[in-house]
Amino acid sequence: MLRFLVLIYFLLYTVLVIGQGTDEADRLKVGVVLSGGGAKGMAHIGTLKVIEEAGIQIDYIGGTSMGSVVSALYAAGYSAVELDSIFRVVDFSGLIQDNLPRSAKTFYEKEDSERYALTLPFDKFKVSVPQAFSGGQNVYNELVRLLYHVKDVRDFSQLPIPFVCIATNVETGKEVLLDSGYLPQVVMASAALPSLFEPANIDDQILIDGGVVNNYPIDEVKAMGADVIIGSDVQHGLSNKEDLSSATEILQQVNNYRTVAAMKDKSVRTDIYIKPDIGDFSLIDFQAYQQIVEKGEEAARGHFGELKKLSRFQNSKRNAVQPVAIQDTLIVNRLIITGDVENYTRGYVKGKLRFDLGKKITFKKLQQGISNLAATDNFKTIRYKLLHNGIGEDLVLPLNETSEKTFLRLGAHYDDLYKSAALINLTRKNFLMRDDVSSFDFILGDNIRYNFQYYVDKGSYWSFGFNSRLNDFEYEIDFGLIRSNFEVPQGLNVNSINLSVTDITNQIYGQTVLREEFAFTLGMEHKFLKYSTRTLGALADEGVVSTLRMEDGRTLFEKSNFYSAYGKLQLDTYDDRYFPTKGLYFNGDFHFYLLSSDFNGNFKEFSIAKARMGAAIPLVRNLSLNVETEGGFKLGTSNVTSFDFALGGFGNDLINNFVPFLGYDFLSLPGNSYVKAYGRLDFEFARHNHLLFAANYSNVDDDIFRTGEWFTNPDFSGYGVGYGWESFIGPVQVIYSWTPEGKTSNLFFSIGYWF
Repeated sequence: MLRFLVLIYFLLYTVLVIGQGTDEADRLKVGVVLSGGGAKGMAHIGTLKVIEEAGIQIDYIGGTSMGSVVSALYAAGYSAVELDSIFRVVDFSGLIQDNLPRSAKTFYEKEDSERYALTLPFDKFKVSVPQAFSGGQNVYNELVRLLYHVKDVRDFSQLPIPFVCIATNVETGKEVLLDSGYLPQVVMASAALPSLFEPANIDDQILIDGGVVNNYPIDEVKAMGADVIIGSDVQHGLSNKEDLSSATEILQQVNNYRTVAAMKDKSVRTDIYIKPDIGDFSLIDFQAYQQIVEKGEEAARGHFGELKKLSRFQNSKRNAVQPVAIQDTLIVNRLIITGDVENYTRGYVKGKLRFDLGKKITFKKLQQGISNLAATDNFKTIRYKLLHNGIGEDLVLPLNETSEKTFLRLGAHYDDLYKSAALINLTRKNFLMRDDVSSFDFILGDNIRYNFQYYVDKGSYWSFGFNSRLNDFEYEIDFGLIRSNFEVPQGLNVNSINLSVTDITNQIYGQTVLREEFAFTLGMEHKFLKYSTRTLGALADEGVVSTLRMEDGRTLFEKSNFYSAYGKLQLDTYDDRYFPTKGLYFNGDFHFYLLSSDFNGNFKEFSIAKARMGAAIPLVRNLSLNVETEGGFKLGTSNVTSFDFALGGFGNDLINNFVPFLGYDFLSLPGNSYVKAYGRLDFEFARHNHLLFAANYSNVDDDIFRTGEWFTNPDFSGYGVGYGWESFIGPVQVIYSWTPEGKTSNLFFSIGYWF
């Protein structure tokens, strides 16, 4: 009956219009309302496709939350087909989680982000939780790019299609109508789902998702001048207890208390009410994009007859829509920093942005610079603006420092060398001065360790830092390694030995960075190195090894302080530290040992040079190849062997010149020089699950570069097959490795981030 009355109204209205002429001002005006609903809001795209197909001219559009995102893009000139093309290739998981690329982080920040499983604000000995799961920086970056062509439109009634959306003032709980401002910022405010995205600050109002108070702004779109309302409603009704199985579902239920009741009236007042059947999808089912869009299209087709009649009654051909040309380049000729910035200098900010003012740059480079700033975690989500100034663009950065300066971080790890370990970290920003960060790791477990870092980040200028680290472990190794490296009596009936390694390293250094991927470091280092064993203790008591020195019942092979100058050259564009699928890697290190306390009385000046380089190459979908080569050698005639290379084992952070090598146990292959080639196939057969196939080959001995042996067929080889899982505490890896030379095999385990 309602539809019949509406159609009669359309008919009478059309007769009047025909009788008075077809002036555009008298044309029947159509408004579209798109509700919020998270991932379910993708159904709006399917609905808009059908509305376009019916030939309807949309005069006004508005929405809330995800509905505001879709309607804002549509109001800016994108067609439904263009929106489908845009959203189809979006990595929603990466956008929502603010997974900033490794390329956005300095080497210090890369290490920092790949060590801890959990980070919590820690102030006045109280642990708190962040405002939200995500700041929404990646989402905002994409909105700025996609809406760049309408960046100077402040009054949303001047958009290609007049637009309005709704947000909620979190202080007062009142509805906020948003019909003007900077469009990307406004859309983010309307879509700031509590606990998922940080609140937005507009005109000194703290705003969150408009769906809290008005998830279907029909009255607001009617007030714009719409005569007829088409509504697409993807809201979920109240769920029963069986369906309330996750935090997002419970949050949605709370939001729906008010909106479900309101929709009883609003749906009746909607002239063409489209309700897609998406009850089987949740707020975060973005991976089901195609199915959700199809549901929206299917629901709209159920009203296609009404839509076609409305198109005829509207008495107007749908305006031809020109495809939106998404901007690839821009010129930023002025940087304006606003907001509350006390502890970070303008030079620090410019250094992080890493592009020159007044020169043409790509949007990708702009987004990279913003990501560099965001990756520091020193600022709240950066709602920057691009404003035309006649020549180029003003980049307005409203930087507001995060109030959290102290953090408690936790991690856990197990491997076959260090065994079990639990990490407790305390990080403090602005500890002594602006632009600095200090961090202290205390590691408990089978081997107690610590790692202290202090770093002053000056961006592209020279930065400087101080590191202090204690490493300690024990491991059963072949006695031949000790016999070949240290002067021990011959004829001892010992096959293996329990070797204890204690390493205390202190470094002071300066570092300059090109972009975030390339770094050059110069520094000074003090290292206390102690090698000892308890295996020979009984023999020493019997006088068999009286030539060796003892301490607390242990036999000492080395106990010296070493002082050196060093330089490092690093390039790291790997997209992941543990399972890289693309990118390049280089790490060159040169240490010149100048002084020593000379425990063994054999010190002369010497140098150690080593380098590792590699590439990760995607082959086909979910299959990548990682190839690397590395080598090192000793320069000088010193008889000190404590820094010789020792190959064997599996891992990422082996200290000094211990080098992982599949097929052999840790510290199995010694020499003062080596070369190594490594290759690994990585098949990600399911998300975050990897099947690994690896092989490595090496020559290692004394002076192989002088004798030419480094270029001969490899003396040692090893192979491995394994499984890797990207878990919440870090990578879990199980590797079975073997070598054909000694017909031996090893099973290596690694759980959690290496530290």
